[in-house]
Amino acid sequence: MKQARSITTVQVAAIMTSTIIGVGVLPIPLFAVRGADSGAPLVTLLGASVAFVGLFLIARLGMRFPGQSIVQYGEVVIGKWLSWIGSIGIIGFFAILTSLTAREFGEVVITSVLTETPLEVTVIVMLMLAAISTRNDITTFAYIHLFYFPLLIGPALLIVALSLKNADMVNLQPIWGNSHKDMLASVLTIASLFQGGFIITSVIPAMREPRKAMMASMIGLVIAGGLYVTIVGATVGVFGSEETKNLLWPTLELAKATSLPANVLERLDAAFLAVWVTAVFTTLFSSYYLAVKELSKLFRLQDHKMFSFFLLPGVFSMAMVPYNILHMYEIIQNVGRIGLFVTIAYPGLLLVVAILRKKRGEPSEERSAG
Repeated sequence: MKQARSITTVQVAAIMTSTIIGVGVLPIPLFAVRGADSGAPLVTLLGASVAFVGLFLIARLGMRFPGQSIVQYGEVVIGKWLSWIGSIGIIGFFAILTSLTAREFGEVVITSVLTETPLEVTVIVMLMLAAISTRNDITTFAYIHLFYFPLLIGPALLIVALSLKNADMVNLQPIWGNSHKDMLASVLTIASLFQGGFIITSVIPAMREPRKAMMASMIGLVIAGGLYVTIVGATVGVFGSEETKNLLWPTLELAKATSLPANVLERLDAAFLAVWVTAVFTTLFSSYYLAVKELSKLFRLQDHKMFSFFLLPGVFSMAMVPYNILHMYEIIQNVGRIGLFVTIAYPGLLLVVAILRKKRGEPSEERSAG
């Protein structure tokens, strides 16, 4: 166990950020403007606030049971059979989330880059890459995220900063928006884009200092949430809310409309897509790793590697269910909202019951190595 406690606070923050920032970068301005028009940045901020609740609950539970993940301490808190239902729900949800992420990646690639490539090929390649990567241990998992972290944040911030020269602040007024009839639905949809942060439950048992899990997870959420808010603000500022509603992937259009100074690069969409592919991989990697890791703990196995390829056919089959892009996004929004029960309501139930029953991790688990 000492060897497993090797993850630093910085690594956890990087894992959280690179997991949350993923495939949702492209459509998030569209989801936001549907809720409040010019108030899209506010909707995004509210969505991040809802996600904060779920992340707070899971971090508190992880600090209360520092040597266990949610599948393990669920049995301690509410009993074996009830926790099995919750654990199956978590594993199933993140398997579905992995499949939808892979499908969305495939749709973007065959539409924007590899137009002659079959959808199935792009999806299975990304899933295979994730499946192979999940065979690594938690330490390697953390190093991979830490390596890609600056490659995600740097270029994304650069594109947003350069795009602001084309923005008109009038497009962002009033800041609370014009129409609010779909605001709640948009807030919940955007909150669902942060659900990858649930990976913290698998990471806390390997942290050197589990008591710092809350701080690390909040840092990751603030960085990812801040980037999402700035992307939405820049997109609406450049195109306006009505034009944004007509764009399938507004952030990609923003990159196309942005150029480097002196026209070194007249369009940044190619560079942006390269960064986006990396973001998709880190998100897919985390959701797949969470499903595989927790499944192995559910069956009390020492090694999770056997499930890496066991889940692959099922995940690929689910990825092929949507008929087209519009049907895919309809499913993504519905699954995401339903998933809030898994990522917020279930941890909330566990925390309340654990407090009432005064359940905690063993004293030996609470000692941090180092």
